Order: sequence, then structure tokens, then C-alpha cells
Amino acid sequence: MANPTAAMLVIGDEILSGRTRDANMHFLAGALTKHGINLREVRIVSDDRSSIVSAVKSLSQSYDHLFTSGGIGPTHDDITADCIAEAFGQSIDIREDAYALLAAHYERTNKEFNAARQRMARIPEHATLIDNPVSVAPGFTVQNTHVMAGVPSVFQAMVEAVLPQLSAGAPLHSKSLRIERGEGDIAGPLGKFAARFPELSIGSYPFQENGLYGANIVLRGENSDMLSEGFAELERLFADS
Repeated sequence: MANPTAAMLVIGDEILSGRTRDANMHFLAGALTKHGINLREVRIVSDDRSSIVSAVKSLSQSYDHLFTSGGIGPTHDDITADCIAEAFGQSIDIREDAYALLAAHYERTNKEFNAARQRMARIPEHATLIDNPVSVAPGFTVQNTHVMAGVPSVFQAMVEAVLPQLSAGAPLHSKSLRIERGEGDIAGPLGKFAARFPELSIGSYPFQENGLYGANIVLRGENSDMLSEGFAELERLFADS
């Protein structure tokens, strides 16, 4: 049985402008790989309502799971929750469960639970809350779409809260071989090797170091025995490299 599939939607002008470097995709890819969910696509969109709604509709229909990051904070440009509600045809308003969590948190920390902070309690009507042990403000899940904060520490905590609830597939194993020959030299035999091992994903990642050209060949597969067999054959094929 094939592993479940996933996509990620990164939301925020600050990512596209280069002001902020996204770290969440790297974390999510590793976490999903360990859980046996195959991340197939990552898309980045600006803080534009129509763009977010369109991307959510497309990705949620194309994959088993969609993970979003960004745009659920207290400021005017945090519009993700409204866009998710629109994409799934749900109403959105302040939810009592989310409001209670936030109100208790700000009371404990002696901070004003003002109108801006109350915006983070606006949740689509049929969503399930995602726990946030870092800063309390919850994420949420609507159908197959998991909506999370953009702050890396919060995003990671939310991913770890969600993954145990999702059906797991076979974890993806990998092995890497460094070959000190240019890709033009190894492309032919590597293509024949790939044809012999269709069950494996084979990636070639070139490098140049001090005038030396080479490539790291990465094999990935769900079957560890097949991976070991393929890697042994790859080592024999390029034994002189």
C-alpha cells in the first residue's frame, strides 16, 4: 500500500521578499519522512486572499494532507484562518474553546487580552484545534488541512502534536554515495542502474571542490533490503570513483 501524500503551503510576504528564511519546510519534510508520509509539493504564496484560497483548494484536493505555515497571528495581515474558512465553505468567528485558552494564558502572564490577541481565537466553525504548548494560540485542522503558525518553534510543536493522529506509512530510508566524477561521465551508467531498480528513488547532487567535480548519489526507498541491495550494486558500479 502506497504511503499517504502531503503538500505544504508557506504563506507570507516576508518569505517571498527574502526578509525571512523559511525553516519550516526542512523540518516538516524530515518529520513526514520518518512518519511515512511523502511530501510531494511545497508552494509559497503572498498574503493575498485569492492566492491563498486558490492554493488551499488545489493542494487539499491533490494530496492526502496539506500543511500550512504562517498568517494566523494577531496582526491585520494574518488572514490565513479566513482564507481556510472560505476555501472549505465554512463560517468563521471567535470560538469559545480557543478564546478560553487564550484568555487564561494572558491572565496568567498579566498581559492584556486585547482585540488584536482575540483575533487568534477566530477559528472556522468545524475545525479541530491543534495544541500549541509554546505560546498557547492554537492552530487548527479542517478536513485534511492542518493550519499552523509560521514561527519555527511553534510550527514544530504543532507538527509533533498532529503527526501521531495521522495514519503512518513506511518510513523512507536513504543511503548516499560520493562519486568524484562529473555528472556527464556518470549519467549513462546511472540511468541503466535506475532502470534496474525502479523501486528506488535516485537523486544526483553535483558538487565542485577545489577544481574537482563530482556528485553525491542518494538512494531512497521504503524497503530497506532493496535499498541495501541497490546500494551495494551502486558501489560496485562506481568502485573506481
